[in-house]
Amino acid sequence: MITGKILVVDDEPDIRSLIKEILEDETFEVAVAENATQADSIRETFNPDLILLDIWMPDVDGITLLKQWNESGQMNVPVIMISGHGTVETAVEATRLGAYDFIEKPLSLAKLILTVNHALENTSLQKENTRLRGHSQRVDTPIGKSKILQNLRQQISQIIEHSAPVLITGESGTDKELFARYLHNQSSRSEEAFISVGISALSADNFLTEFFGSDEPDKDRAGFFEQAEGGTLFLKDIADMDPSLQAKLQNTLDNKYFTRVGSTHTQPFDIRIVAATSHDILELVKERRFRDDLYYQLNILPIHVPPLRDRTEDIPELLEFYVDYFAEREGLPYRHFSVAAQNYLRSYTWPGNVRELKNMVQRLLILGTGENIDLQELELVQGKLASLPDEQKFNPNFDMPLREAREQFEREYLQHQLNLAGGSVSKVAKTVGMERTHLYRKLKSLGITTKNQDSK
Repeated sequence: MITGKILVVDDEPDIRSLIKEILEDETFEVAVAENATQADSIRETFNPDLILLDIWMPDVDGITLLKQWNESGQMNVPVIMISGHGTVETAVEATRLGAYDFIEKPLSLAKLILTVNHALENTSLQKENTRLRGHSQRVDTPIGKSKILQNLRQQISQIIEHSAPVLITGESGTDKELFARYLHNQSSRSEEAFISVGISALSADNFLTEFFGSDEPDKDRAGFFEQAEGGTLFLKDIADMDPSLQAKLQNTLDNKYFTRVGSTHTQPFDIRIVAATSHDILELVKERRFRDDLYYQLNILPIHVPPLRDRTEDIPELLEFYVDYFAEREGLPYRHFSVAAQNYLRSYTWPGNVRELKNMVQRLLILGTGENIDLQELELVQGKLASLPDEQKFNPNFDMPLREAREQFEREYLQHQLNLAGGSVSKVAKTVGMERTHLYRKLKSLGITTKNQDSK
C-alpha cells in the first residue's frame, strides 16, 4: 500500500475538508492550507511527499505559487493542480512549470486517488532508479583493455590532482562525460559534487542566473559555480556557447571569482572546470566563431577520446558490460553475443560510437527472445548495416605503413570469413587454405575472438 504525506492547498473549506477526509481514509497523512502564505509555512515543517494545489486563490494564485517554487528550486515533490475554471492554456502552463497532473472540479474522488497514487509511485520509481544508478558497478569507469584505452587512463592519472581546466575532445557518441566523471572520481574532489551542464540548452537570458546564481527578490538561488564548489563543473557542448557568453565565462575563469545576479558581493570559487566538444574547436577559433582566449584558458590539459572504430578490441567487453547494465537496471533478459556476431561488430565502423553500441544492445535485449544473439538476428535488427557491400565496410588508409595496411586487410578479411562460417575456425581454415593451428595463431595475433567449433 502506498503511503505518504500530502499537503492540500485550497481556499474552499469544504473542498479541503473533503479531500483531507478521503486521503486519510487511504492511510495518507494530510495537512491543509487555505492560501499561499500558509502553504509555504506548512511546507517547511510538514515536508510533504505530494502537494494538491488549487489554481484560483484570493491572494496568490496557484500558477504563481507554482512558478515561485519552480524558480526557487523547491519543486522537489510532485504537484497536482486543481481548478474549477481550467483552460487548456492553464493546464499547459502548469505542466510547463513542472506540475505532475491537472484535475478539474467538481472532483472525481476515484480519479483523485488514482492520480495521487500514480504520482507517488512515479516518484518512488525515480528515487529507486537514482539509487540503482548510484550502485551500478563501473558505470563511471571506461570499459575496455585496449592499448589506446590504457594510455588514456594513464594520461588521466597524470592530471587528476591538478586543478587546471581540462578540454575533452572526441566524436559525438564517444561518451566524453564518462571520462570527465572518471577524472572526477579518481581525484581528491570525488566526495564533492559533479555538476554536468548542457551548454546548448542554455539561453543568453538565463545564462548569468544559471551559472552564477541570483540574489534578486523571490529568486534567491545558487548557480552552477556554487553547486560545484570543491568539485567539478562539466560543460558539455562548449563550442555551442554564444560568443557573448564566452566572454563572460572567460572573464570569470580569468578572475577566479563570480558575482550573483542582483548582488555586488564577489565570491571566489574552487572548482575543476572540464569542458567537452565534438567539434573541431581549433578550426572554430580560426573562423572567429570561438574566442581564442577562452580556448587557451580551457585547453591547458587536453584529452582526446578516440572513436570506437580505433579500439575495436574493446567491443566484446563493452557488449558484455551493457548486457549486464540493462539486465540489472531495466530487468531485461540476459543474452549472449555469439562469436560470429562479436566479430561482425568488430568489423563495423560505428559512426555513432559507444552510444550507438549501447542503444543497439538495449534494442536487441528488448526485441529478442533467445538466450544467444547470433549473426542472423544482428543483421535483422541492424537492418542495412549488415548488408553493406564489403568495399563499404573496408576503408583502407593508403598513408599507413605496408605492415599495418596488411594487418588491417587480414583482420577485415578473416573476420568476414568467420562471419560467413558462423564462427567455425575449421571451416575458415578450409576456405582460406590455411592449416588450422596456423590460423588460430594468426587470429590471436590480430586480436580476433574465436571459439573452437571444429567440424566433426
